Amino acid sequence: MSTPAAAGRLLDLLKIDIPLIQAPMAGVSTPVMAAAVSGAGALGSLGLGASTPDQARAMIRAVRERSSRPFGVNLFVHQPARRDAAREAAWIEHLRPLFDRFGASPPAELREIYPTFRTDDAMLAMLLEERPAVVSFHFGLPDAGRIRALRAAGITLVASATSLDEARQAVAAGMDAVVAQGYEAGGHRGVFDPDAPDDRLGTLALTRLLARDLAVPVIAAGGIMDGAGIAAVLALGAGAAQLGTAFVGADESAADAGYRAALKGAAAHHTTMTRAISGRPARSLANAFTRLGERLPPDAVPAYPVTYNAGKALNAAAKAAGDTGYGAQWAGQGAPLARFLPAAQIVAELAAELAYARRHG
Repeated sequence: MSTPAAAGRLLDLLKIDIPLIQAPMAGVSTPVMAAAVSGAGALGSLGLGASTPDQARAMIRAVRERSSRPFGVNLFVHQPARRDAAREAAWIEHLRPLFDRFGASPPAELREIYPTFRTDDAMLAMLLEERPAVVSFHFGLPDAGRIRALRAAGITLVASATSLDEARQAVAAGMDAVVAQGYEAGGHRGVFDPDAPDDRLGTLALTRLLARDLAVPVIAAGGIMDGAGIAAVLALGAGAAQLGTAFVGADESAADAGYRAALKGAAAHHTTMTRAISGRPARSLANAFTRLGERLPPDAVPAYPVTYNAGKALNAAAKAAGDTGYGAQWAGQGAPLARFLPAAQIVAELAAELAYARRHG
């Protein structure tokens, strides 16, 4: 069972001053953002799941050029896609009228665009050379050999979990901390098996369950947007909170103008879980792509990340035609509370709000 001491270890473990982690959002987080967050006393992060080893190395070094503080990187550890040629061909044809509308052609065939860290030896070698302070995992866990190698390099290991069972697997595998990802969270749901039943536990319930059961620190994630939310999960036994949507609007974010406009608008009040964009459940701002997914049976969508190949191509075609409604505009249920400020200022405001909540809680 977790204890206050176990939760308190997290700040020492991560070498941070504020119990706050900027979520590693692939395609949104940047080296400038991660450096700013870490420099402000929290833990900045890079999402490397969509990067090649060379790109990942360049991003890690770019953070180090800007900050000497610790930061984290995140890898996708999904099962390799189960290919289904007929389903993939049908998906292409299903999307073809949209491509036609934007004066473009869909991919002739779909590709598995993101390798999984389960088999990416080049990415492992890069991590062992660069030795970022923290490496976290999403969608599952690496094998024992990879975990041993990373631990031997002095790297702190973290994995996301959406259930007590996944969290127990993470601890048994050797994780130093576990992210309790509630159903409110934006972006990809971290379920180990996207086709298995999902209890869809919320952040507060999951955080408390994990804090009571685990002997390692728990990091709460999902729907947390301000200091009051951070204080709430700390009171439930979390050692820190991980916020993603709170940083999408940061000056240093790679979110494009359409994404930012949607986050400022009515769509922020209507986030929804969809598979249509990438092939895995993910929470997005409501847009044209998520509405497409509402009309489809789950078995119509190909596997992750094969579906993402089509999704990214459709978004590129739509943007070229001036339509920003087909982007992967990931956001959690707290999206209406987003701020549009420099990342360091967001951290400062969150820390001040947390201090106020603790004084008046």
